[in-house]
Amino acid sequence: MKSLIAQSHSLSNPTVQLDVINNHTEKIKTLDKFEEKLEGIGLFPLKPTGIEIFQINVGYMCNMTCKHCHVDAGPDRKEIMTKETLQYCLDALKDSDIETVDLTGGAPEMNPHFRWFVDEASKLGKHIIVRSNLTILDTRKFEDLPQFMADRGVEITCSLPFYSKRRTDIQRGEGTYDKSMKVLKLLNSIGYGKEDTGLLLNLVYNPVGAFLPGDQESLKQQYKERLWKDHEIVFNDLFTITNLPISRYLNFLVESGNLEEYMEKLVTSFNPSAAMGVMCRNTISIGWDGSLYDCDFNQMLQMKTNHGAPDHIKDWDLEKLNNREIVTDQHCYGCTAGAGSSCGGAVT
Repeated sequence: MKSLIAQSHSLSNPTVQLDVINNHTEKIKTLDKFEEKLEGIGLFPLKPTGIEIFQINVGYMCNMTCKHCHVDAGPDRKEIMTKETLQYCLDALKDSDIETVDLTGGAPEMNPHFRWFVDEASKLGKHIIVRSNLTILDTRKFEDLPQFMADRGVEITCSLPFYSKRRTDIQRGEGTYDKSMKVLKLLNSIGYGKEDTGLLLNLVYNPVGAFLPGDQESLKQQYKERLWKDHEIVFNDLFTITNLPISRYLNFLVESGNLEEYMEKLVTSFNPSAAMGVMCRNTISIGWDGSLYDCDFNQMLQMKTNHGAPDHIKDWDLEKLNNREIVTDQHCYGCTAGAGSSCGGAVT
């Protein structure tokens, strides 16, 4: 499957995506605006609580083209963060007390400067998270990375849509489940996911269809029981993440006729407690070209940080960024529905 952008699909355009989720039908047009919901609970304008997580999207290139991908990543995407821009990131980190560096993509491992950057960020004493699709680690070019990351204490957070083969392969392609199990066993063999090693291994659950995630703790226990029973695989934590109506998942909703119902579900499931803890309040997102965003989802919609705050990493100013107003739109309901959703899973 080609990426939407390679297909010249209309939904590869962020402006079109925003128009669709705001104006697709008369019913969608009348849904409560996210800003109004925030006003109703005294949270508008939405402000940071202080940046704790420095999330870098090091490129949209990926070895997979998953059906739900909000990044529209794939082998045909050529956007890759340069070493110069990565150095700007290191310069910003040197002058801050931000402790966590979160590397995402695409497949972040495919950035040619990945190993160099992880080394340099480690020297700064930062805790590094790598968001991996697992299958990339089952290729010859990247087979050294599990041990490389273990030697540097990198936390690995992996996408695994379900603990069964059928549901995983439906979302991410035939053969994905078997490769994922192979890599998880390898990671376990070098200490990842095991008690007292300090090597954290987390899994990420995304719903396959047009529904919200189930209870995170219950799913975690189901995953632990089934993966141990079927494969003797262990892991530390499981994060449930709501699919936001962006890019390929938005395309799925439109083509399946589920967009109106899904948007209504997100709006009616708005949780004020989840809104208090949305990840954009303690995270800054850096795009492959160095542009700054409030979150990875805003990045995909090209909604840069608000005027008055720097919008590129070379102009990094932590004080201004900590005092910015966060940019929102209707897709933000995805992070506040039900138990809430973030890159670290449920919020409440």
